[in-house]
Formats: sequence, C-alpha cells, structure tokens
Amino acid sequence: MYLYTYDGTFEGLLTVIFEAYERKAWPTSIEQEHMAQPIMFGDTIAVITDDEKARRVWRGLQQKLSVGAQQALYHTYLWEQPGFEQIIYHYIKLVFGSNESIEGNYAAQCVLQVQQAAKQVHREKHRMEAFVRFQKTADDMFYATISPDFNVLPLIIKHFETRYADQRWAIYDTKRRYGAYYDLNRASLVDLELPDHMQKPALSPDAKHSEEDDYQRLWQIYFDHVNIPERKNPKLHLRHIPKRYWKYLSEKQPKQLRG
Repeated sequence: MYLYTYDGTFEGLLTVIFEAYERKAWPTSIEQEHMAQPIMFGDTIAVITDDEKARRVWRGLQQKLSVGAQQALYHTYLWEQPGFEQIIYHYIKLVFGSNESIEGNYAAQCVLQVQQAAKQVHREKHRMEAFVRFQKTADDMFYATISPDFNVLPLIIKHFETRYADQRWAIYDTKRRYGAYYDLNRASLVDLELPDHMQKPALSPDAKHSEEDDYQRLWQIYFDHVNIPERKNPKLHLRHIPKRYWKYLSEKQPKQLRG
C-alpha cells in the first residue's frame, strides 16, 4: 500500500503520477499533504512538485489525448470532490497503458467519472460568468466575491478579462481564499486573506464607491420593468437561476430606500 501526498497543485498531482511510474509503486491513495492521515500499513511517499516532471507527464498526455479530453482531465482536478486524485490517476494510467484512444471507453469507470466531473465544472463555470455582479469600490476598482461549488475561478478569468478590459477588477473566492486581479494589462491569480467586510457579497458602506448604491437601484428598476408579471414561471426561473446564486445578483437583493 502506498499513500502519496502532494501540495494540492495540478503540477504536484502530475509529479505524483511521474513518481509512481518511476518507482513502479502504484498509489493506493493520493492526498493533499495538509489533509493526509498517517497510515498504519504501507508507505507514505511525500512528493515535492517538480515542474519538469509534471511537464513530461502532460506532454505524454498531449500526444494521446484530444484537446477536449485534456481539458476534461484538468476540469476534474478543479472539481475537487473526494477521490478526484485517484480518478485522474486511473485515467492517466489507462491512457498510457492503451494503444488506442480511451476517450470513448465509458465502460471504464474512470473515463465516465472524468466526463461527468468535467460537465459539472463546465456548467458551474458558465453560471459564474453569468451571475457574477461587480461592485465599484471607493478606489475605483470593480470587485466581486464568489463561492462556487467547484474551483472555477481559473476558468472564468478570460471571460472577464475580455469583457472588462478597460476596468480594474478583482474576483475573490471566499471558499478557497484566493482571487484574480486584473490591472488593465493582465489578470493574475493571487493568494490573500481579506478582511471580513471584503468576503461578503455586499461591500461595507465605507468600502463602496459613493455612486454604487445608485447603480444597484438602477439595475433593480430595470429588472422590474423587463420582468413581466403575466409571464412569470417560478419553476423555470429556479431551473435557470438556482437560489444558491441569488446572493450574487443585484436584482435579488432587498431594495434600498434613498436616504
């Protein structure tokens, strides 16, 4: 029995795969080092991320997988559900052990699991792109918080970088405690601990731009005017906008009275 531990990065996980092949010691379990529990029987192998080893594994996968399958594998990493590392390991082992494409081999559980995980992550990505609402801060930056079910922040950056290319913005994932910051030139991921008032969907009054409340009221008025009561379909509405996303939407917040 072999327990492999790694730092939680995608490159670290690919390094684990490299080490398993080099040692011919196939992992019984793969866990992030801060979550790993000691095992009574077998060996624990602590893997240090090696970018070159990770690149060698990824180049090998690129030669045998379509771009879509490569994306699905990365999306499975972002899925973050228990056991995702073992799913990825079994998938990669199947890829390297087969002379033919395994992408349509849904009889293999790991192939089916990767496809299912990738679909869930892809759906969450599109919902975040649609439902994120920025607020203007006192220092003229546009700011939003998210807490998605899956780690989709790396996937939504390009969308907002293109859509808001002329504005400084930041998106912070409160669940994973890291964010993306765009400085008018490029967007980058940043690890940081924000104060409590910056981790809530609504900014505190002292952090907001003086005109932000007016923008919010205008958006609510617009939503009220385009929302025709006779055409309301609550079930369809909830299907397209589940309640867990309402906290992001200006039109779903309590209407503010002008002071």
